[in-house]
Amino acid sequence: MNITNEILNPERLSKNKLELVRDKDAFFQEIADIRLEYEAAIKEISTKLEILDDDFKQHDDHGPIHHIQYRLKSVNSLFDKAERYGIEDPLNNLAEIRKQIYDIAGVRVVCNYRDDIYRLSSLLLKQEDIKLIRIKDYSSNPKESGYRSLHVVIEVPIFLVSKKVSIPVEMQFRSIAMDTWASLEHELKYKNEGALSEELQNKLKICSEILADVDNRMENIRHEVFSDE
Repeated sequence: MNITNEILNPERLSKNKLELVRDKDAFFQEIADIRLEYEAAIKEISTKLEILDDDFKQHDDHGPIHHIQYRLKSVNSLFDKAERYGIEDPLNNLAEIRKQIYDIAGVRVVCNYRDDIYRLSSLLLKQEDIKLIRIKDYSSNPKESGYRSLHVVIEVPIFLVSKKVSIPVEMQFRSIAMDTWASLEHELKYKNEGALSEELQNKLKICSEILADVDNRMENIRHEVFSDE
């Protein structure tokens, strides 16, 4: 499993931030604990998704998952977000960061078809050890920009040597078309330092609508193919 932007290494923390840490040994240990627990949560979710996908392939001849991506927030990104959330003295208040920030661990599930994202997320949420924290359906109700995805924040239990902890994980469920648009839109914004003209934003929104139509057409063709078997 390739987990990107690993949070473990506090050496990557910017120098001006590191100077604000009062007890560096305790801080380094807490960061290591966060990595252990949140990476374990990603592994738990990964296993659950792989089992569901394997079961679909065995009984339906169709695996809903195209690919899965995982990430832990980088240490600088985590503390930047804590500051935006207004968490007081975040570098010395990791417990409060864990309470308020739900996307330290992230899983993106790219499915072959739009209806796969609902089937898969529904089955995952029905599992008795999964607790739903919140859900935002940008697939059915896209953002003004044209962004489409199903966002789900869940908690999963992790069993360690001396304790059980419940860890939040932010999940994004997308179709291939949704992921294509989101990835290219992100790249275009990045290359333009986050700012796009209104004209370009409108063009991107039109592209999103075209890809959504392709999603629906491919889904309909799939249903026709399988109904003929």
